[in-house]
Amino acid sequence: MAGKRGSAEKRHRQSEERRLRNKAAKSAVRTSTKKFIILARQKDTAASEAALKDMIKKLDTAARKGIIKKNAAARKKSRMQRFFNSLKAAAH
Repeated sequence: MAGKRGSAEKRHRQSEERRLRNKAAKSAVRTSTKKFIILARQKDTAASEAALKDMIKKLDTAARKGIIKKNAAARKKSRMQRFFNSLKAAAH
């Protein structure tokens, strides 16, 4: 009986580690998104483009690892790219 308890405890430890890792990845995506939006609203094209690339990289990584769904990542990338393009067009 003690063996079962040990495996349940290990499962719990593993799930907790995964939860924290997933939480950190989601948080990184949100932070990079906010950073991009702030730079984009300040009309800083060069910096916002770099922030957009960083955000896309984080979204792709999270989607590849299954932390967020593939279509959710694609949707967010598309919306942010459209936002960036509209700001770029308004600047010219």
